[in-house]
Amino acid sequence: MKTKLTPFAKLLIIVVIVGGIAFTFSQVKDKIPGFGNTNETNTNSSENTNTDGIKVIKIGVVTWGGYAGGQYFNEGFDANENSRFLKDYGFMVEFKVLDDFLASRNAWKNNDVDLLWTTIDAFTTEVKGLEQFEPQVIFQADWSRGGDAVVVNRGINSVKDLKGKKIAIAEMTPSHTFLIWLLEAGNLTSDDVELVKVASAIDAADLFKKGQVDAAVVWSPDDADCVAKVPGSKVLQSTKSASHIIADVFIAKKDFVSQNKEELKNLLRGWFKGAAEINASEDSKVKASKILAQGLNMPEDFCYDAINNVRLCTYGDNMSFFGLNTSYKGVTGEEIYNKMEGKYRNAGYIDGSIQNWRTISNPSLVSSLTEYATMAGQEPEGQKAFTQVTEEMKTTEAISTKQVSIKFPSGSYTIDENMKTIIDLQFLDIAKSFANSRIRIEGNTDNTGSRQTNIELSKKRAQAVANYLINERNFDSNRFVIIGNGPDKPVATNDTNDGRSKNRRTDFELIKE
Repeated sequence: MKTKLTPFAKLLIIVVIVGGIAFTFSQVKDKIPGFGNTNETNTNSSENTNTDGIKVIKIGVVTWGGYAGGQYFNEGFDANENSRFLKDYGFMVEFKVLDDFLASRNAWKNNDVDLLWTTIDAFTTEVKGLEQFEPQVIFQADWSRGGDAVVVNRGINSVKDLKGKKIAIAEMTPSHTFLIWLLEAGNLTSDDVELVKVASAIDAADLFKKGQVDAAVVWSPDDADCVAKVPGSKVLQSTKSASHIIADVFIAKKDFVSQNKEELKNLLRGWFKGAAEINASEDSKVKASKILAQGLNMPEDFCYDAINNVRLCTYGDNMSFFGLNTSYKGVTGEEIYNKMEGKYRNAGYIDGSIQNWRTISNPSLVSSLTEYATMAGQEPEGQKAFTQVTEEMKTTEAISTKQVSIKFPSGSYTIDENMKTIIDLQFLDIAKSFANSRIRIEGNTDNTGSRQTNIELSKKRAQAVANYLINERNFDSNRFVIIGNGPDKPVATNDTNDGRSKNRRTDFELIKE
């Protein structure tokens, strides 16, 4: 006898049949040639390939001009067929803009990006939390050269004028680092000012424009915007002069480096070529600014200025940064990392031990590119060539003054080894880090003896200090302005032994060009 199917039963049979067809299709669709978008990047980061089987290296960046070398060589931010990485080396590169700090770190932890930006100074505050991923610093992309600046209200003309003032900073970022260095150059610490902590340098600029703070550490071009909108304000100091403090680097997981050595070597080859071309050619810089404008969704002039506010690092710069260039006398990554660990630890941002420089740095990829040692455009950046000192520089306004007590024997101006150590500990790193700033060295005495004799002696002592920095620390002789004040600029009374001791000092001043 026939059994009549109910409407529900018929519906159930249809569902089963459709489901079976869908399952079968899902099993075979990936085997159908040409099916789907073959240019789409595979979402499974562990495979690191697109649907054509081409390896893709994904790089997390922020809105910044210092990564232009790689983006220019890639012919854009997306993985694309015009990329020179693909044409020359057979793999693709994708740049992901991740301006949110926490989101960028989570993306790296979750393998959504393979390489991630950081600055070596601020990395000290986060490296402990990334320890389980074994982060490796594999190359330096840039030095900030105007990208970071301190804007101040009318009446603030030097670092000493910041004492007691409200300063907006993005905590534990390059902005924070820059302020720490600047205060140190002026004999101040963070305890001498009132820090107003904000989420980003953009927020710091906003507070300054609203009149809620006396100063702020901001990014370019917000520095120009602040000066334009706040009457009487100005840029007190920027990384154009403080040229070796903020270094952008890229980190990768140790496992990723070991599994992708050849691709990473070629990534650096292409990146350094791109940086050298932009450094050498205006046309290349204009092209790079167009690429950044599209990838960052920003105006071209903004991107052009962003590139001008950095030093795009080459192979030679990286050899210097990693301490592999024996003739280099400037600031290395290790020096920044170690110094800022101490500074942030003293400020309460680092608790317990963190990984040392040898553990987190991996210069092997850079050092393997030996053919770049003689390649045009890959040489390290040279020192700034200072013009000859003029009379006007002797009275030029000082941005900051660092007082150092160097105790010469009575009547002597000879530098001994102990004095050299004092100079090294108290001023050398400032001189190296503010490498584009001219330095005025002023010798001072107490009032014991004749004034004229003390003036001549104090000038000889200041010159002796400069000669040490020139002859043994490789500084340009034209960088130093030598002054002998004798007893004319006391900082304490000459009526007591303690006061006279304070007056027998050497002042190191960073002065405006």
